[in-house]
Amino acid sequence: MTRIRVWTTISLLTLLATAALGVVQASAQSWAQSEAQAMNVIEAFDAGAEARWDYVQDGGMGGGRQGQAALEDGAIRLTGTVSTDNNGGFIQVRQRLIDGWPADVEGLNLRVRGNGERYYVFLRTTSAQRPWHSYRAAFTANAEWQDITLPLSAFEASQGSLPARFSADEIRSIGLVAYGRDHNADLSVSRIALY
Repeated sequence: MTRIRVWTTISLLTLLATAALGVVQASAQSWAQSEAQAMNVIEAFDAGAEARWDYVQDGGMGGGRQGQAALEDGAIRLTGTVSTDNNGGFIQVRQRLIDGWPADVEGLNLRVRGNGERYYVFLRTTSAQRPWHSYRAAFTANAEWQDITLPLSAFEASQGSLPARFSADEIRSIGLVAYGRDHNADLSVSRIALY
């Protein structure tokens, strides 16, 4: 009789511990979903992300010609060599947008890691008439995952012919870019959110 009671007690404790673990996991998952909704995650680089993003390099100007973009472990990874030979020099991965973002968006939040180099987000708007027209903001991607916040007000026009400011609903593409100087690029981005 004692053995049955001991095993029953152990079984009951195991059942309670398993139920508690399930509640904790469900709470953590619910919290993560709530956080993602609050941040308005627009790209989590899940299955199908490769169809939404295009790799682009500066082949015409003689710049960065050796690079690639690939999905790895829930992130997009941009790697390659950027060269400024012949006034060129970029590699990027870009997503085109049909309708832009909501007009009340104030900025972007990216989860990034890299090799300590400076990278850029390029935003093209309805005002961009030439391929090199964009609004640009820089950030440094270190070896550990980190969150980067880029307010839209921090983006600067690439050309004087572009309006100084823009609205989020005018944005037609976003690019993750290694640009402007000779260096080896290695940038991973696991999340892009709007705020």
